[in-house]
Amino acid sequence: MEKISGVGLNSGLSGSANGGGSSAGVSMMSKGGDDKHGVVQFELSPSSFLKIQKGDITKWFIDGSSDAIVNAANEKMLGGGGVDGAIHRAAGPELRAACYAVPEVRPGVRCPTGEARITLGFRLPVCRVIHTVGPIYDVDDHPEVSLRSAYRSCLRLAKEDSIQYIAFPALSCGVYGYPYEEAATIAIATAKEFKDDFKEVHFVLFSDDIYNACLDHYQPMIRGN
Repeated sequence: MEKISGVGLNSGLSGSANGGGSSAGVSMMSKGGDDKHGVVQFELSPSSFLKIQKGDITKWFIDGSSDAIVNAANEKMLGGGGVDGAIHRAAGPELRAACYAVPEVRPGVRCPTGEARITLGFRLPVCRVIHTVGPIYDVDDHPEVSLRSAYRSCLRLAKEDSIQYIAFPALSCGVYGYPYEEAATIAIATAKEFKDDFKEVHFVLFSDDIYNACLDHYQPMIRGN
C-alpha cells in the first residue's frame, strides 16, 4: 500500500510566516483562510512548521512555484463531490484532461487507495495538485494503514517534486466516515516523519466541526513531540 507512483510532469502534462518555538501560536491569516480564524502553527523542527486553518483549499497558496494542495480524489481521478469537485471546478477542465491521461492500473482505477498521483495546478494558484485516495472507514479492512499510506505517499511525491509548501484537507473525514480524532493522530504522526523536508505543512479544513476537533487533537500531539 505504501508504494508511491506518479505521472511525470514532463510527460505531456502542461498548464499554466513563519514563527518559532515548540508551543502553539496564532499567526496572520494565510492565503485561502477565512476571516474568522487565524492560522494556528506548531514547530515540527527548527526549519519546518505545521499550520492549521479553516478555509477554502482551492484558494490556498504560498508562492505559486513551490506549493501544492492535496486533492481527496477517488480511484478514477475524474472529479467527484466535496473537496474533489471543488478542486476540479477551480482548476478548470484542463485538470480533468490531465487526470484522464494518467494510466489506469486496472480498469477504472488510476490511483488506488493509499497511493498518490501528481498533476499541474492549471487555474489554481498553486503549481501542483497531488491526488490521493483515502480509505472508506467502514469498508477498508485496515483503514489506519491505508490512511497513513495516503498521507505518506503525498509527502514523498511532493518531496520528489521539490515542493516546499503543501496543504492537506482532512483526508477521509467527510463522506468516507473516518473519525476525526483517529485521522488526526495519523496525519500528525506522518507529517512528523517529514519534518526536515518541507518548510510548511498545512491543514486547510472546510467545516467548523473538523477544524475544532482536529485543532483540539493536534495541540497535545505536537507539544508531545
